[in-house]
Amino acid sequence: MLYIHHATILTPGELIAEGAVLVDGGRIVAAGPAVRIACPPGAQEIDATGLLLAPGFIDLQINGAFGHDFTADPATVWAVGAALPRYGVTAFLPTVITSPLETVAAAQAVVSQGPPADYAGAAALGLHLEGPFLNPAKRGAHNPAYLRPPDLGAVANWTPERGVRLVTLAPELPGALPVVQALVARGVVVSAGHSMATAEEAQAGFAAGITYGTHLFNAMPPLDHRAPGLPGALLADPARTTGVIADGIHLHPATVAVAWQAKGATRLNLVTDAMAALGMPPGQYRLGDWDVIVDGRSARLADGRLAGSVLSLDEAVRNLIAFTGCPLEAGLATVTTVPAAVLGQQGRRGQVAPGYAADLVLLTADFQVQSTIVAGEVVYTAAEAPVATAAGA
Repeated sequence: MLYIHHATILTPGELIAEGAVLVDGGRIVAAGPAVRIACPPGAQEIDATGLLLAPGFIDLQINGAFGHDFTADPATVWAVGAALPRYGVTAFLPTVITSPLETVAAAQAVVSQGPPADYAGAAALGLHLEGPFLNPAKRGAHNPAYLRPPDLGAVANWTPERGVRLVTLAPELPGALPVVQALVARGVVVSAGHSMATAEEAQAGFAAGITYGTHLFNAMPPLDHRAPGLPGALLADPARTTGVIADGIHLHPATVAVAWQAKGATRLNLVTDAMAALGMPPGQYRLGDWDVIVDGRSARLADGRLAGSVLSLDEAVRNLIAFTGCPLEAGLATVTTVPAAVLGQQGRRGQVAPGYAADLVLLTADFQVQSTIVAGEVVYTAAEAPVATAAGA
């Protein structure tokens, strides 16, 4: 058992000062004012005085980190996942970009087999397959040699049970809508992205089952007042959630603020789109088949095209708050309750409440990660963070 006390708890709709959380069996069994929740004998205890206690962060789009690229080597999922808790990440979707179907199958095998027995890190909830059904005109850093038309045969074994949770495709491509319907029927979340869709084509995709938009404004036509296209369709539809890369490079801060005003704390999802250089010094790294030049702020191909980011998810939340002035608890929703809802994990992840997975992060007042807990186990502790001790010691 784990007992965390004297924290300011960020719970749904409120802040609880001097709060406590009791964890048992990897789940939260109690959360509320500390005076109402006693520490059981023998429990591990964390005094979180002066810290915020929030749900663990969920990243729905990350291509790699710490020198590893998931497309080039899917087996590195666990090496990356073990280190992601330093950024408050407790769950993620390893993202494989456009590549041969054999690469997708290899990634499915890695995720389906699960982590090594001694693994301690963020949970890989399944793959995000970004491609290969993308519009060549908006391919970005995806290799055009591997792009292909949507094909029911190609997705025959793309299911959550076989490791696929989210698929990004261009809804305007011939054959896309039957693929959307087939994937959604199996429980796969489908997203519109890397697309030249008109607003009408996007809406047809929504009707077929698309519920998400991949990195709003990036790899899609610009928003035009007479031709709103995919970005306009996503912004205008109150039932669609959209991902945003809030690094100040992929989108101007004012554009992030526009997205926030339109989608808010229930439909805006911060993602990193991070690549192998996250957590590494500037230099040259890989994204799929490409060499990417990283200057410490951005990741670009030789021709200047953006190729993922070096953004961490905790930094993304800090940026969102700075760009929009939104309250902390609202900003946190974009990396907790919102991605949990996208994946159908409501009631299981994304909140500090009884019955939820004990995926938690302790933060300083300026939103720096101090400790990260996955399934009730402390998997990351910063140098000056509180250390768990036995109660009464």
